[in-house]
Formats: sequence, C-alpha cells, structure tokens
Amino acid sequence: MSLEFRHIAHAYGQVRALEDISFHAPAGEITCLLGASGCGKSTLLGLAAGLLAVQQGAIVLNGAVLADAKASPPPEARPVGLVFQDGALFPHMTIAQNIAFGLPKARAQEAEGWLAQVGLAGMGERYPHQLSGGQQQRAALARAMAPGPQVLLMDEPFASVDIVLRRKLRRDCRIILRERGATTVLVTHDPAEALDIADRIAVMEAGRIVQFATPQELYESPASAAVGAMFGGAQVVAGTRGEGGFATPFGLWSADCAAAPVPDALAYDLLVHADALDLTEDAGGLAVRDCHAQGSAVRVVLVAADGSEITAESAAPVNPASRYRVTPRSGSLKVFARG
Repeated sequence: MSLEFRHIAHAYGQVRALEDISFHAPAGEITCLLGASGCGKSTLLGLAAGLLAVQQGAIVLNGAVLADAKASPPPEARPVGLVFQDGALFPHMTIAQNIAFGLPKARAQEAEGWLAQVGLAGMGERYPHQLSGGQQQRAALARAMAPGPQVLLMDEPFASVDIVLRRKLRRDCRIILRERGATTVLVTHDPAEALDIADRIAVMEAGRIVQFATPQELYESPASAAVGAMFGGAQVVAGTRGEGGFATPFGLWSADCAAAPVPDALAYDLLVHADALDLTEDAGGLAVRDCHAQGSAVRVVLVAADGSEITAESAAPVNPASRYRVTPRSGSLKVFARG
C-alpha cells in the first residue's frame, strides 16, 4: 500500500506548521521525514495517524482518500500502526499481552510468533521494565505490526537508546520491515539515521519539503548547500567571484575545483567535504587550531585571519606549529548561488 500526501497545509492559530506538503511514500519502502526540531515532521506524521485533523489537502492510501479537510476518521479507524519514541508499552501487561492487545482474541496466540520475528523469543511473560531499552523498542515494533497495518508510522523510535544499540536496532528494524513488505514513514532529526535506514528521504525546513530523494541522490546532488551539509560531514564556505575562481576566507580556490558548471552569481555557498581538501605547508597560510587522529586520518581545524574555520582530513602527519594552505581537489566542490 502506497501513501501520498497531497498539498498538505496545517496551522496552529497564526503559526503555519506545514506549507503545501506533497510527496509519495512507495509501497514496501521506508520513507524518512528528516529535519530539525520545529520543522513540522511530527505534525505531518500526526495527521496521517489521526492524532491531528487535516486542515488542507488530502492523505491518500493506495489511491483512496484516507483523510482530508472533510473527512478525518479517528486513529483507531485508520489502517496504520504507530511506534513512538519511548515504545509506550503498557507497564501492567506482559510483553506477549502487549503484542496481543490489538489482535482479535482468536489471534492472540500469534504474539509468540511476533516475539520470534523481532528476536524476543521466550520473553513473552516478562514485563516491560524487565527488558532493555532496545528490547522494549522491538516489542513496540511487534505490537504495531501484529494487526497487519497497511502503513507503519514511526516517530523517532530509536532516539532513547544508546548509539551502539541504535545502529543495531536500525539494521534489525530495516530487515524486519523489508521482509514484511511494510510501507513505513519514519520521523528522525538524525541524518545518519536517515541514510542508514531509508529508501527515500524528505528533507524538511520550516514546514516545507526542500528535497525528496534517495540517500545517494541527496549525498551526490543536494538541492542546496544546507541540504548537502547535513550528509557526510560536508561544510559550507562563503565565496565570491575571484580572478579565475572563488575568493574565500581561506584563499583563492580555482574554478577547476567545481564539480559542475558554476551558476552566474556574485556570491556563493561552496560545499566541500573535509576529506576532499588538500593541505600544503605554507608560512603565509592558515593556523592550526586543533588536530587529532581519527583512525588512519588526522582531522585538522584550521583558522583564517578573520576567525573563519575550516576542517580538513589528512592522511599525512600534521604539525600543529606549522601553517597550511588548504585547497579543494579538482571536481570536489559543489557550488550554489547564495540567496
């Protein structure tokens, strides 16, 4: 079942939370809503779940209107499952009872099968407080999926567990969702999480979707410098037209560094990855503010005369007492007209 959001707008009084949101979550795929706090991603999820009423536009499930400004069925009447940030398991019920809660009595025995599906076989008689955070999230996923929802909605489901467990939980969750063929919409503020789990990502800013694409497309062809800076440790450098290139706080960068034809503008946002910058010792170059080894590379923070900073990665040793000239490698610079 595919899920579509068509021209959705929503407001809280005079505050516009969503502005003409449209995108398509394909059947059987994981779609992430990615953005900072306050961008409207949880509001959008709440509209699909029935926790909020649609004010403008429509939510369409497999071609049929699920909700619009005229009809907004309550949450229990919608063919969707919900997984919250904290799991929201019933503390007075065992894990098996939690999973069976949304099932008809005749299907209650299916709970044990779902426990095995999420790696909790034999734990059905335990209570939520007897499970780890990751186990509780697995149980919450099983409870949401057991009734067979057509769409699964997940609101930052991994935020409350530690980083090592979070990575494993994301991987396990993705495998389970793919095996079940569930159409999933997941909210996150973590770009690494979105890249790790999503088939498609809707990047949101101030109530709008600024780019909707696959993880690879977002990394290779971001719609703006701000979007590009969210992924892969890229950084944005201010630049203007210079003689044969771009004048930056870190010196003149050649136009040959650009990855594509340069737009016609006076001011630019230059997007560059730390590992695409070359360092050359230069007495008139940038001072080293900090450096530390990260595996096989040294991560270096350099500072210009005006206080601007840039980060580079070097496979060669770096002398903190030396000064360095920093230049992007050919074709590594993504150039955006500012404004």
